[in-house]
Amino acid sequence: MPTLICNCNDTMPLDGAALSEATKDANQGPLKVHHLLCRREIGDFTAALDGTDDVIVACTQERQLFTEVAAQAAQGSDGRPVVTAPVRFVNIRETGGWSQGARRDPKTANAKIAALLAVAALPEPDPVPVVDYRSDGAVLVLGPAQRALPWAERLAAMQLEVTVLLTGSDKREGAAAQPAARAYPVHSGRLASLTGWLGAFEASWETGAGRSNPIDLDLCTRCNACIDACPEDAIDFSYQIDLSRCRSHRACVRACGAAAAIDFDRPQGTVQGRFDLVFDLCDTPAFTMHQPPQGYLHAGADAARQQAQALMLAGLVGEFEKPRFFRYKENLCAHGRNQTTGCTACIDICSTEAIGSRWHDGKGRIEVTPNLCMGCGACTTVCPSGAISYGYPGPEVTGARLRTLLSAYRQAGARDPVVLLHGEEYGTPALLALGRAARGGKAKGVPANVMPLSLFHPASAGLELWLAALCWGASRVAVLLTGDEAPQYRTALLEQIAVGRAMLAGLGYDGEVLSLVEAADTPALDAGLAALRPGRNALPPAPFGPVAAKREMLDFVLDHLARHAPVPAQSVPLPAGAPIGAIAVDTGKCTMCMACVGACPSQALRDNPERPVLSFIERNCVQCGLCEKTCPEDAISLVPRLLAGDAARRPVTLNETQPFHCIRCAKPFGTAQMVESMLVRLAGHPAFAGAAAERLKMCPDCRVIDMIERDTGTATGATLR
Repeated sequence: MPTLICNCNDTMPLDGAALSEATKDANQGPLKVHHLLCRREIGDFTAALDGTDDVIVACTQERQLFTEVAAQAAQGSDGRPVVTAPVRFVNIRETGGWSQGARRDPKTANAKIAALLAVAALPEPDPVPVVDYRSDGAVLVLGPAQRALPWAERLAAMQLEVTVLLTGSDKREGAAAQPAARAYPVHSGRLASLTGWLGAFEASWETGAGRSNPIDLDLCTRCNACIDACPEDAIDFSYQIDLSRCRSHRACVRACGAAAAIDFDRPQGTVQGRFDLVFDLCDTPAFTMHQPPQGYLHAGADAARQQAQALMLAGLVGEFEKPRFFRYKENLCAHGRNQTTGCTACIDICSTEAIGSRWHDGKGRIEVTPNLCMGCGACTTVCPSGAISYGYPGPEVTGARLRTLLSAYRQAGARDPVVLLHGEEYGTPALLALGRAARGGKAKGVPANVMPLSLFHPASAGLELWLAALCWGASRVAVLLTGDEAPQYRTALLEQIAVGRAMLAGLGYDGEVLSLVEAADTPALDAGLAALRPGRNALPPAPFGPVAAKREMLDFVLDHLARHAPVPAQSVPLPAGAPIGAIAVDTGKCTMCMACVGACPSQALRDNPERPVLSFIERNCVQCGLCEKTCPEDAISLVPRLLAGDAARRPVTLNETQPFHCIRCAKPFGTAQMVESMLVRLAGHPAFAGAAAERLKMCPDCRVIDMIERDTGTATGATLR
């Protein structure tokens, strides 16, 4: 794969020979170090386009220029289209070449650059399904008259289909007036609900006494008679009545006359509408989640924000698509069984409220609205079973990038690699700003051994991938947060870090090698990266590769960590909320009813068809708590821990007893504990009163026979109930 590198006018210490050895591309010779690839050496780029392999350009600043040159080359000199190679871009300047560490340790810096180039050369991930949107430009402008009416005029002039919902009038913001021409509908009311997304918003608002303006804006002829008649000057040209100033003279009602547009006692009602876009100018947003739906823009009273959001509205007309960010396997989901709710981790953490609970025939599942999902991936990180996994790209792709990054770095002869996972939207600009500051001597920059790896969102990779990176050779894994992420994501990542640290420390490793870097600005980021010291772990690179299944990946990781543990341990306690662990059964309370077996979604709990035995396979347990909540005797409690080695895969007996035999036919059914429990619980039931209690010691067949033989028939109906 042709790779073009440039030292950006001799500002980076690139070693072409070392990079050639590290990339080891048999189809091309030694890498040429360009000095001005985007200017006088642009011919080398156009020459590389003649091949069939993708071309890697190690420059992101001039992406637009190279893209335009490639487009021109594709047109051909005679205007006929020709086939040119696709172009990929990777940043090696701000992420490494411009740091102070690159000058002090060029060998390590070049090893990092070789690793970044190796990741860029990986095959592109398979395409993912897409989610479609269609917006025809029908916009609901929501807010007080002084804000909503002027913006309605401007948006209508931008050819948007405008509907206005006035929530009142605030004369402190100046005068407001309805437009001279009735060009679009203007309503007044109290917003009751707003749901949906781009192209499919549904709004409803309440009208009538106490809910909306007494003036019906559809009936109002805007004759201004009410304004002239009002002695308190409580009505303005937006035809909103300031009820705090109104003294109930009702002169406006009399002035309105036959138009009958003013009614202080109008019956309450609800109006509904469907819109493609919502422009919210209220002080309090209608959507309060961290990430509101696409197509909903809240500006409030901020004039600059209003202007910016209005420009965005104009670009949200047409047909759009985005990736379907998640995969879901219902059979792995531990959300609910037998009308009992278990795991709700994904529902609790979703910042867009895209995930809900659905029940059918006693079984609970989660349901994701793909149009609301924004791709943070936090749900996949906290899911203990892997039922919901990230799809853009999948964990197997991210894992391959991590493994390639660390393998190439190691093969280049460098040591102590630190992996920095960061998000594209906020993390990448922060790193670019840091690199430019380092070039200007105002920061140290990204250390030579710190290798940034971009994710769509920093919350989309979790414990199993972090630990896998350590197994593949990373001395430390850090996740960059800029403060723009939802607060619950930070909490979840810290909880995952706590679990990972407990696992590592319990096996004798340096547990502090998992951490967050929290930086809201360039100085904080510079200090945070400088503090990332290599870990003390000496772990041989693991032979396993990345897989898509979360639990399988976690199995590989834990086996490798346990096999090479500096301090071997059979069992390691973990914090509450860990995705692995055991359960404890109080055998004195357990009646062996096996309700827990039926509730277990991961087949960690099992019964025996031959005799009353409750067994448990720890490696299967996802700590969802369904067994604990289902148990009618409160005999089960969760024990979060890491059980190392093959012991976690072997079934262990948690409780067993002898079967109880029917006192009539001697057939085994149930257990003695279960029969004793029934005798206590059903002592007051008419069917088992007095001597009839002996029926509880019979199998179901004999119980029916005994009832038929002994009952007179007069109370049969009551008895059978």
